[in-house]
Amino acid sequence: MCGLLVFSVLCSTSFFGQEKPAEEFESVFLAATTVHRSTDPNVDFTDWLKTEKEYFDKVTSKNDLLIGSGYYNHYFTPDNTEVVIVSVYRTWEDIDKANEITNKLIEEGWPDEAARKAFFEKQNSYYSPKHGDEIYQTMPFTIPVKTDSKEPLVYYVKKNAMGQGGSGFKEYFENVTQKNKYVKGYYTYRHLYGANSRDAMEVFVFDKLGDIESSFDENTRLEKEYWADEAKAKEFFEGYSKMFTKHGDYIYHNVPELQK
Repeated sequence: MCGLLVFSVLCSTSFFGQEKPAEEFESVFLAATTVHRSTDPNVDFTDWLKTEKEYFDKVTSKNDLLIGSGYYNHYFTPDNTEVVIVSVYRTWEDIDKANEITNKLIEEGWPDEAARKAFFEKQNSYYSPKHGDEIYQTMPFTIPVKTDSKEPLVYYVKKNAMGQGGSGFKEYFENVTQKNKYVKGYYTYRHLYGANSRDAMEVFVFDKLGDIESSFDENTRLEKEYWADEAKAKEFFEGYSKMFTKHGDYIYHNVPELQK
């Protein structure tokens, strides 16, 4: 696995790393676990949020090596049972260390063994046994979310498949994405460990679903404004289009009560 990890890091550096913004950037690691809500009609979801909030308060919020986390529910994806649980770590080593701390916090949070067993049986009943794990490395093109809203935000995830070349990501980010008034947050990730080594993710954050379509129109306006010369625009987008061979679209909304 070590060889695979080194190879993946090198690939990520050669892709986004060629066009890093001038300011300093510290990459972190993002673990995404995709679980699925149980389809068993006998499962009562009434206490789902209460149960997950108890775990969040006793474990997630107290684990200092977990620098960020969130629950993201299906909005528009191929599978309406899908829930993506995201955990963010400062270093690769912190992933294992954080798990050790989690185990200790679980014992402290539910010192009675019978009560602990009952809690996790209830929590596990909300989900099917099926799940998938991916680890990504964050890339330097970022617009941090700044909001005091307690309402769920909309996350549009664009999963790109990397091409064999191309250029212009930094230029497009600085002159279009960064200036789009509808985009409340933006993050880029590169595959590090998981199913597909060609994955390059873009995550756009919006206040509401309708802002996604509005942002597309705003992108078009900004593109025409910056590349007013048709010949230069054609030259740029010919290179830009080679960066990715295809992409898939997914939309989620977060659970503010479970956000760290």
